[in-house]
Amino acid sequence: QVQLVESGGGSVQPGGSLKLSCTSTDFAFGNYYMGWYRQRPGQERELVARISNGGAFINYADFVRDRFTISRDDVANTVSLEMNNLKPADTAVYYCHAALIGSGRGYWGQGTRVTVSS
Repeated sequence: QVQLVESGGGSVQPGGSLKLSCTSTDFAFGNYYMGWYRQRPGQERELVARISNGGAFINYADFVRDRFTISRDDVANTVSLEMNNLKPADTAVYYCHAALIGSGRGYWGQGTRVTVSS
């Protein structure tokens, strides 16, 4: 069974920072697009950021552009999301996702909660 293990969630005040990490050794990590999605209370899951295999292509949702940075380390099988200038609207459960483009194969992490509140 494939497991994506997320860490780094928590509670922070507005304007604060958190770094999420996601790791797995259960698949050929370097071949997969890796992404972070989030699900805010009462909302559907939405893409936050995605990075291609090899790291050449990165996409950000408009609502996190210039605040969040996605990166990957294919030696450590880890994808990270550095989140700065957090806002209450960023409160959500954040999910790591792995996708093998063209195969229909994908995996989800269990989610890590981020709460931004004063």
